[in-house]
Amino acid sequence: MQRSLPGADSAAAITRYFAKAELPTQHLILGEIVAEILNDGRSLNRKAICTKLLSRLDKAQNTEEEAHCNRLIGMLFD
Repeated sequence: MQRSLPGADSAAAITRYFAKAELPTQHLILGEIVAEILNDGRSLNRKAICTKLLSRLDKAQNTEEEAHCNRLIGMLFD
């Protein structure tokens, strides 16, 4: 019987999520969000990423930034 480590499924899901990012700006945004989450001492998971993306979407200063955030949020649920 094979057991996975706690959080292994979550880590795999986050890895798949990052692999979906195609544009350099998407990678940049995700990298900044991950750094913010880890610097806050929080666990890196889909909920934390989604919360940060929603916050960024709320503060977006142009339609391009909004579009990137919307696309990244959508990718969380693909």
